[in-house]
Amino acid sequence: MSLSMPLSGVLTYLLLAGCAALPYQGTGFRSGYVQVRQGETLYSIAWRFDLDYQRLARWNGLRPPYTLTPGQWLRMNPPGHPQTMQTGTGRTEIANAPAAQQMPGHARPYRPASAPRGIATQSEGAHKGTASGSVTWMWPTQGKIARTYTDNQQGIEIAGKLGQPVVAAASGQVVYSGDGLPSYGNLIIIKHNGTYLSAYGHNKKLLVKEGDIVKRGETIALMGETGTGITQPMLFFEIRLDGNPVNPILYLPIRANH
Repeated sequence: MSLSMPLSGVLTYLLLAGCAALPYQGTGFRSGYVQVRQGETLYSIAWRFDLDYQRLARWNGLRPPYTLTPGQWLRMNPPGHPQTMQTGTGRTEIANAPAAQQMPGHARPYRPASAPRGIATQSEGAHKGTASGSVTWMWPTQGKIARTYTDNQQGIEIAGKLGQPVVAAASGQVVYSGDGLPSYGNLIIIKHNGTYLSAYGHNKKLLVKEGDIVKRGETIALMGETGTGITQPMLFFEIRLDGNPVNPILYLPIRANH
């Protein structure tokens, strides 16, 4: 099965012990606490649950560089929202934070975010966002698009050759590099500014680590076929704007085979 679900589709696998990854039908886990696992970062957790990392940090009173420790509990919704606790054995209704760790009490008051800014649409002119804000995008690898962006496919898949270079589509800082989201195999997430993130999945080998500063066009990985159901070398590529997936084609330069 080729990957055709959003990154949040690995939710069942990560939260319910012994279960395989299943297609995700919801819009992201929005209630309760989640316990941090080894290798996870604030960015990867926010990505997994379709949340903006800045909101998640604010709800938990976290400040840059957003350091997390395994076993730590994260609030997944604004303070004052009814809470549940997610563990490896299921969901338990609770009124307060887990006794093992009281949640920080110094989080700033939550204010609903405004509508996402600058999302390009077909009516506004595709590819107008090649230079979006202070971010200028390029294609992350060579190859034909094997799967396009849809509501259920929150990025694109680019078919290529095993081991071919995967480059940073724009300059930024690596905020996740690992294999903690099994459906995506070896995955890299890059933060470009306070607004844009991009992700690169199914890699054979990761060439950068968390905290690395990368330049647009710099090789960050080698194309692979890692991840659930992937049977040929390809790259999964996704762009998020204020935590919301957007169609990468609207931001990448026009090319003949898109």
